[in-house]
Amino acid sequence: MLIRSDDKDWNHKASSEITPPSAYSRRRQWLVLLASGAAGAALAGWAARDARAQMAAPARPGKLAALPSVASQLPGALTMEKLTSYQDASTYNNFYEFGTDKADPARNSGRFQTSPWSVSVEGLVKQPRTFAIEDLLKLSAQEERIYRLRCVEGWSMVIPWVGYSLSQLLRRVEPLGSAKFVEFITAADSQTMPFVGSGVLEWPYVEALRLDEAMNPLTLLSFGMYGEVLPKQNGAPVRLVVPWKYGFKSGKSIVKIRLTEQQPRTAWVKSAPQEYGFFSNVNPNVDHPRWSQATERRIGEDGLFTKKRKTLMFNGYEPQVGQMYAGMDLKKFY
Repeated sequence: MLIRSDDKDWNHKASSEITPPSAYSRRRQWLVLLASGAAGAALAGWAARDARAQMAAPARPGKLAALPSVASQLPGALTMEKLTSYQDASTYNNFYEFGTDKADPARNSGRFQTSPWSVSVEGLVKQPRTFAIEDLLKLSAQEERIYRLRCVEGWSMVIPWVGYSLSQLLRRVEPLGSAKFVEFITAADSQTMPFVGSGVLEWPYVEALRLDEAMNPLTLLSFGMYGEVLPKQNGAPVRLVVPWKYGFKSGKSIVKIRLTEQQPRTAWVKSAPQEYGFFSNVNPNVDHPRWSQATERRIGEDGLFTKKRKTLMFNGYEPQVGQMYAGMDLKKFY
C-alpha cells in the first residue's frame, strides 16, 4: 500500500524521514508468511513469491532479512510519488536515544538488542496481553504501504513501510468504553542507547494518540521497510507510523501500549509544550514558533536552491482523516 506520512524521528533540524527504492513502486501479490523470528533474525521468506518480487530490491552490502508483504488497497494509501533511496532513509534519522545528529542513529545503534522482544498491551482493555514479536507478526498478512514523511523544518521522504493497521491489534485486546487515548512507551536501555539518561528529553520516550486516531486504518504498526525488517536506527523491531502527523508522533522500538481515559503527557509536550502540541497534525497554516511550515523539500532529489514544495494539509490525507478534527480550532489544538 502506498501512503504519505510522518515519522517519529525528527529533531529541531529535521524529521527522520525514509524512502524506498524505485523497485518498490511495483505491486506485490498476496504473500503467505511461512516463518517469523525477532527483527534482525532470519524472518524467513514467503510462499508464492514470484520472480519479479525476488528481483525487486537491488543487492547491497548488509541487506537485512526479508519481510513478507502484500500491496494494500486502503483508500488514500496509494501514491505515484518517487521513492526515496534506502540509503537516505536509513542514514538520515532522528532517534534521540542514539544521539541528536541525523547520522548518530545509524552510527550508534549497533549494540541495541532487538531479540528477544515483546510488547505489552494494557490499561483500559478487556484482554490485556503481552505479545512476543513473533506473535505480532502473525496477526495479519503484512501490508506494503508507502508513506510520505515530513519533518518539522520542511524536509520530506517517501518510504515503503511493511506492517498492518494498528486497529487490528487493538481490537484483539477489546478497548473498554472508558478508553479515550492510546499511549506508546518505547525502549530506554542506557547500556545500548547512549543518549538515554541525557537531558535532551525525559526517558523513556512516550507518545500518544486519541483512540479514534489510533483506530484509523492509516495508522500503521510497522515491522519493516523496503521489504526487509526494520533497521535498528529506524525503530526495530516494531514502530508506529502516523502518516498525517509530524514524524515525532510515530514512536520507535515500542515496548508497551497502554489505553487510558486521560490524555497522556508525551515526551515533546513535556519538553517544549509551546512548540510541540499533543496533536501535531501537519498544518501548513500554523507556523512553528521558530520557522514556517508552509513548504517542504524532498530529501535526495531536491538541490539546496531548488524550489520547495507546498506543504499539504494533513500531509495530503485530509480526505481520509480531516473529519476527525471537525469543529476543532487547529491553531489552538496544534
